[in-house]
Amino acid sequence: MNETNWKVSGKLKPGEIQLPSEDRLEEGPVAVAECPQQIPCDPCSQHCPVGAIDMEGLNDTPTVNFEACTGCSICVQYCPGLAIFLLDCSPKDGCDVTLPFEFDLPQVGEEVEGLDRKGKPIASATVKDVRTREESAGDTPTVTVRVPEEYVNRVRNIRRRK
Repeated sequence: MNETNWKVSGKLKPGEIQLPSEDRLEEGPVAVAECPQQIPCDPCSQHCPVGAIDMEGLNDTPTVNFEACTGCSICVQYCPGLAIFLLDCSPKDGCDVTLPFEFDLPQVGEEVEGLDRKGKPIASATVKDVRTREESAGDTPTVTVRVPEEYVNRVRNIRRRK
């Protein structure tokens, strides 16, 4: 079987992820869906209060309308696959990445390692916000970290320092 793209292989490759423009990132928070699985799943589109996430069918991968997205993070909190992130480059001292995080939650102000999609440490990050499972609109805790701007499209997880 020739697995030519992530919608077939289930594995993301650089360049296959729909990303917002730099201008849109500077306007404020916006959702990015990195969902490579074609499985029956639609909580992100069902719970988006502005209809910014579209799916052609229940088994299709979500598409985000970046201009319609308000950056509320509800999709991140509802995604059972932990495959949606919120990106925001409006802060003057870096960019914020809001990500699902189901481990021991860090504290606001804590310095953590920013990890890429393969779990490799790539940047230092500062925790800016933590939403516990109980505070989540869905069932997923979230952590927002500030990273240097050049890493906003690469940091997708964190590791607490010992």
